[in-house]
Amino acid sequence: MRTHDFFYELPPELIAQTPLSQRDSSRLLVLNRADGSLEHRHFHDILDYLHPGDCLVLNNSRVLPARLLGKRASGGAVEVLLLKDTGNDTWECLTKPGRKTPVGAELCFGEGLLTATVVGAKEDGNKLVQFHYRGIFLEILEQLGKMPLPPYIKEELQDQERYQTVYSKVNGSAAAPTAGLHFTPELLQAIEGKGVSLAWVTLHVGLGTFRPVKAEEITDHHMHAEFCMLSAETAALLNRTRASGGRIICVGTTSCRTIESFAAEDGTFTERAGWTDIFIYPGYRFKAMDALITNFHLPESTLIMLVSAFAGRERVLSAYRAAVAERYRFFSFGDAMLIV
Repeated sequence: MRTHDFFYELPPELIAQTPLSQRDSSRLLVLNRADGSLEHRHFHDILDYLHPGDCLVLNNSRVLPARLLGKRASGGAVEVLLLKDTGNDTWECLTKPGRKTPVGAELCFGEGLLTATVVGAKEDGNKLVQFHYRGIFLEILEQLGKMPLPPYIKEELQDQERYQTVYSKVNGSAAAPTAGLHFTPELLQAIEGKGVSLAWVTLHVGLGTFRPVKAEEITDHHMHAEFCMLSAETAALLNRTRASGGRIICVGTTSCRTIESFAAEDGTFTERAGWTDIFIYPGYRFKAMDALITNFHLPESTLIMLVSAFAGRERVLSAYRAAVAERYRFFSFGDAMLIV
């Protein structure tokens, strides 16, 4: 199967640049996998599609304000994007300009509140950067860092919390699990009030989520590994949901990738934690997920391939064409889709 098989035409003006003032007022396109039928609703209508005994799986990872703007000791501006904590105050990072941040380069942020040294380089061009500071690193990062917004968002984010889910808890992502951005505390309370359980998983979204598929054949593409966790409590809840006939509904592709990585062949769960590079594309047999809440994804991306594996490529592309015709908002700050 070729990467171009997942292309669709998207007018640039449909790429949402800012979040809506009310999270759950975004639009919701409902796709029925059985017959391909579509319904046009709003996200707060999600309650109409959830049943007592169902279980929503949500990724509680929190985005680090991982984009640091500073200066090089040799002069000139530098931008550092934190990717992975490798221990000993050292992070794997993307640096700009990369050629002007060689091993040994000294960097300064926030008038010296945070300094750093480039201590290594990887084959892919990423740098290993060791940070120097007084106090607590995450607090300094909250003070100096900016949200690492996707490259297709050109507007400055006024409120950094709008790129966090209201239930974000565990620091570690380089990008938001964006399907969860539509939920409000009140909507989550109403969902639980209907007899729907909430199950929490953690997958720290890496920069690979924006990595384009450059291979012509999708099977030649290799996913970046991401760290994820599934607690004993969540495993037990998912097992109870399955045993009682309820549906497991994933909020976002990250939640889907977590449970599909950790599910046994019979769809049951035990407590797990580890790295996953699972690549889900058409032909994949889902072991656990029964329905999916997701945003609209980039053409030819691994995310539209995952959605196509679940609902069928032709049906997904047809739904995307309908969303374009109806002027839905696309990508991270855009509208949502429910696939049942």
